[in-house]
Amino acid sequence: MLPPDKLAGILQRHDILTATLAAGAEPEAFVSLSRELAELDPVVAAIHAFEAAKRNAEDIEALLADPATDPEMRALAEEERPAAIVAREEAGRALQLLLIPKDAADEKSAILEVRAGTGGDEAALFAGDLFRMYSRYADLKGWKVEVLSESEGTVGGYKEVIAEIRGRGVFARLKFESGVHRVQRVPDTEASGRIHTSAATVAVLPEAEEVDIHIDESDLKVDTMRAQGAGGQHVNKTESAVRITHLPTGIAVVVQDERSQHRNRAKAMSVLRSRLFDMERQEKTAARAADRRSQVGSGDRSERIRTYNFPQGRVTDHRIGLTLYKLDEMMQGTALDEVIDALTAAHQAALLAEGE
Repeated sequence: MLPPDKLAGILQRHDILTATLAAGAEPEAFVSLSRELAELDPVVAAIHAFEAAKRNAEDIEALLADPATDPEMRALAEEERPAAIVAREEAGRALQLLLIPKDAADEKSAILEVRAGTGGDEAALFAGDLFRMYSRYADLKGWKVEVLSESEGTVGGYKEVIAEIRGRGVFARLKFESGVHRVQRVPDTEASGRIHTSAATVAVLPEAEEVDIHIDESDLKVDTMRAQGAGGQHVNKTESAVRITHLPTGIAVVVQDERSQHRNRAKAMSVLRSRLFDMERQEKTAARAADRRSQVGSGDRSERIRTYNFPQGRVTDHRIGLTLYKLDEMMQGTALDEVIDALTAAHQAALLAEGE
């Protein structure tokens, strides 16, 4: 059941915001009030739709319950009743989804970190495949990808790659990708055709701005060093590489992608802010996560979340038991929405059940 008091409170707040903005709000308050009104608009529209569907269903029930209703009107009401009940239920579900508390980080850009796990060279190659998958997906969405730091594998791929993905709602779409991704395939170097299993870990962090988290300069240890190129190539003769260590947490970030020490420091600070912001978010939800385990899993990055089986051409997301025989499309990024949509729906269902 949708709480009438909560719905009435939303309608009242919407009326107050509309009147305040129409009367001419103070400039410093105008932006925040306009943003709040824009967020409430679809909720208010859904409330009106639900109330209209509810009234229609109640009117039909009243006609059927009234002994004085003539046979022709009763027959018409009986005919319309099933559709009215469905419309009321669908309007109620749509409204419930809009009433789910929004993750404040959903609209943010994200920091994507992909690291080779168990499996040696094959794991590094798989990490490279995953990074290309996300890059292609970002291209399809019109997002911009910028590599912040990379460490290439000895035969290709990445031991580690960190990138910023900029765009609206990036974190909302990619946040369920955090975890251990497992691959099963025959490596190019395997003469006997034996299938190998290796893994890579993915971390997706909401990109934090300076207003999101404060970092005290006295808590930082900054080291500079010469950038190390692959195989001795492009080794920087100046100390442009930067390692920043956050002393209270021990988190360290190394960036050597740019030839400018200033640019590397800025990139390192961006990654550090996002890691600290993510840590703060994880701590806030730890107690609730300990009490229940949602349908899409805990989000723990040690948790195996997905398997990519190349011989069978299938990908399986273990959190929701979804298997797709679309591995090629998945690796091209074109089938990723199908998995993300299913994960999002499962997450919303879990939140609705939690609120009942």
